[in-house]
Amino acid sequence: MYKTGTLNSDISTVLSQLGHTDRILIADCGLPIPEGVKRIDLALKFGQPSFEEVLEEIMQHMMIEKALVAEEMQQHNAELLQKIQDDIPSLTFVSHDELKHLSKNVKAIIRTGEATPYANIILQSDVLF
Repeated sequence: MYKTGTLNSDISTVLSQLGHTDRILIADCGLPIPEGVKRIDLALKFGQPSFEEVLEEIMQHMMIEKALVAEEMQQHNAELLQKIQDDIPSLTFVSHDELKHLSKNVKAIIRTGEATPYANIILQSDVLF
């Protein structure tokens, strides 16, 4: 059994297979997931697990080059946005529609139980060297 790291085998597999510039998306429970994109569904009930819990765990195991969030988050979920900016300084804003369009090309979408507006982030993998 895994001694350290994430216990979710699907997440562990996706993270171990990421190459430079590959992307994953951490989503709230309402984001539509495109056909053909791997869905890792963690949602248990509204709010569990939270977006923040999942993001914190992923950041411990993924080298992040940059991240993308919906520009609408600035107005509709500023508190969560501030927490993200504290952890990920290389943040890019795109429209929510553009984020949904970009979701078609991520390696996986991790669906949380988060039920606050625009709690979605695309994380782009960096290299370790």
